[in-house]
Amino acid sequence: MTGAATNSEAYKAKQARGKESSDEQHGGGVAAFFPEVVQEMRKVIWPTARQMVVYTSIVFAFLIITTALVAGVDFLAGMGVEKVLTR
Repeated sequence: MTGAATNSEAYKAKQARGKESSDEQHGGGVAAFFPEVVQEMRKVIWPTARQMVVYTSIVFAFLIITTALVAGVDFLAGMGVEKVLTR
């Protein structure tokens, strides 16, 4: 292992950093869950009505294109199978 710091001081420093982060308490239990949800929801940047119309239109257009593509592939595959299996 060339280039790796293997002295004992670097190892001890790394272990000290690991202990600090593991000592932190995450979450506050079941009682604190819903207040934390409300707090996080206040941080959300909600889209405007115009943005929602644009985003919804994009999703619908993508769905129509994807559906047409899948239907076309299905139709062509069906025709191919029919050609192979019928005389």
